[in-house]
Amino acid sequence: MNKPLRRASVFCLALILALMGWVTWIQGARASDYMDDPHNPRVAIGKYAAPLGNILVDGEPVTGSAATSATLKYKRTYKDGPLYAPVTGFTSQIFGSNQLESLYGDLLDGSDSRLQNPADAVLHTRAKGGDVATTIDSKVQKAGSRALGDKKGAAVALDPATGRILGMVSTPSYDPGKFAGSGSADQKAWKAMSEDGDEPNVNRALRQALPPGSTFKLVVAAAALENGLYSSVDEPTDSPDPYTLPHTRTELTNENASAPCKNATLRTALQYSCNTVFAKIAADLGQDKVAAQAEKFGFNDGKVDVPVRAAKSVYPRDMDAAGTALSGIGQFNDQATPLQMAMVSSAIANGGELKTPRLVDKLTDGGGNTVQQYGPKTYGGGRAMSAHTAEQLRSAMRTVVDKGTGSGAKIDGLTVGGKTGTAQHGVDNSGTPYAWFVSYAKNDAGQQVAVAVMVEDGHAARNEVSGNGLAAPVARAMMKAALS
Repeated sequence: MNKPLRRASVFCLALILALMGWVTWIQGARASDYMDDPHNPRVAIGKYAAPLGNILVDGEPVTGSAATSATLKYKRTYKDGPLYAPVTGFTSQIFGSNQLESLYGDLLDGSDSRLQNPADAVLHTRAKGGDVATTIDSKVQKAGSRALGDKKGAAVALDPATGRILGMVSTPSYDPGKFAGSGSADQKAWKAMSEDGDEPNVNRALRQALPPGSTFKLVVAAAALENGLYSSVDEPTDSPDPYTLPHTRTELTNENASAPCKNATLRTALQYSCNTVFAKIAADLGQDKVAAQAEKFGFNDGKVDVPVRAAKSVYPRDMDAAGTALSGIGQFNDQATPLQMAMVSSAIANGGELKTPRLVDKLTDGGGNTVQQYGPKTYGGGRAMSAHTAEQLRSAMRTVVDKGTGSGAKIDGLTVGGKTGTAQHGVDNSGTPYAWFVSYAKNDAGQQVAVAVMVEDGHAARNEVSGNGLAAPVARAMMKAALS
């Protein structure tokens, strides 16, 4: 063989070896990457080749699958879509998925390795989709949705003893079934939802962090008791009225000028929602002690997963003394989700022990066999406060409902405690305030529920916005449904 021919042969052999190596790399090491790539049409074809597993409420499916005449043989359907969208999320042949539909997508479409039997593993076949059993109580969910009505807001109900989320409502909502397919109607529905100024696609219960207003006074009261600033909710505080913010000439007053806030006890200060008392307490404690207490409730934790990740609720640590005082009344740069404030109320109701909130009870395979079970866990591995502090705050919260600003939450036959909140926002507080209400209720059998409600826009005049008027009736409806 002459020299040029030999060189050409070696070069061709090198190309063949390189090609074989590349093919081996693609088929071996990179196979799973290409198989799972969302741009690979086979991924969608495989996902929708058979009915999906379901998301369950009270053991019954609130999702389903419908046959189509397209390449993707089945599409997702929803029962009471707008009611349960804050829980399920959506799965769409065009726009992907979110929330539980996304987090448990492999289980629902049968590709989760835990669902495969030996034959499936050998033959690389997809198992029947599994189910996701949620913690939601349909009665609580429906009660919250009806009570919120056309208001823009959210509500969360927790079982304090277990952390189970019994209700999670966000309004306005959307119907995920309207864009579950791949047709033009689905695209139009998605566009309409995405361009809606009221943002129905935002899960306000988990993802909308806003100033918590006076509901944050519960956190400050807990910090005052836990740090020994005051020994009980019935000890008089050292609180002038009005209160001059530290290092300023700005006087802070109370919404009710005739309220007995001067040197008021914590019980009275919560009953009348005295700004002056809690601003001074926050300043006296300092931001580090208030922050430490807030963080025991879940503030400043960016990884609160239920399992859907909640937006981080924030208690800032970079304030001056005046800012710290304002933070004590839930203003300045305080931010909280409805879930976060439900966690505060839940810890108080549960004797100071905060259970990590969770939305899922168990996962099952296509035959109904349990794949994974979830149970109660204590948040942060420790207590949010002592049992004594929790009992003191429950007592004061009952006074708020029985004699104070939370009368709209009273329920015959149940022990109810609560705290109202009205949070200012906008330039120079020009925006319509947010109405808040956090509460707990207990029946004679010892069962409890903790609820937080936020009304972002209740279609009320600015001077008519109040936590008792707008948010408390929603909490009342959910508590009654949970314990009836």
